[in-house]
Amino acid sequence: MTGFRRGVRLGIDVGRARVGVARCDPDGMLAVPVETVPRSETSVARIVEIAREYGAIEVLVGLPISLAGSETASTADARDFADELHASLDVPVRLVDERLSTVSANAVLRQNGRSQKSSRRIVDQIAAVVLLQQAIDVEKSTGNPSGAAL
Repeated sequence: MTGFRRGVRLGIDVGRARVGVARCDPDGMLAVPVETVPRSETSVARIVEIAREYGAIEVLVGLPISLAGSETASTADARDFADELHASLDVPVRLVDERLSTVSANAVLRQNGRSQKSSRRIVDQIAAVVLLQQAIDVEKSTGNPSGAAL
């Protein structure tokens, strides 16, 4: 675990209707779902509350880049959301590539016998878990934080 910075991190999956929130333990052993926050003018404030409640040292926001590697309207939306978070938090905010997190989350839910419709409320949390776990694993293997700091 050389170079891994100890502390709770939040993973954020930004969607048009909902924002999935996940967290990890201080040792980065496991990312777990926390909450699905309805997307509204109070979304950022709720995530700031969650970050403070868990004593997060960092917030990782998923950046949805197309499979071809280009940016989309969703990419711009996630960047704007991350900028708002960054302005409201006193801990670092990083953007991490989350190209396949929602696809992975839907696959996990299907494997557990849940339909896409019945999973709508939690898929964003699971996507946040996937992107956070990937970021933790990258930091543990390289010694460098995942993604790009704002």
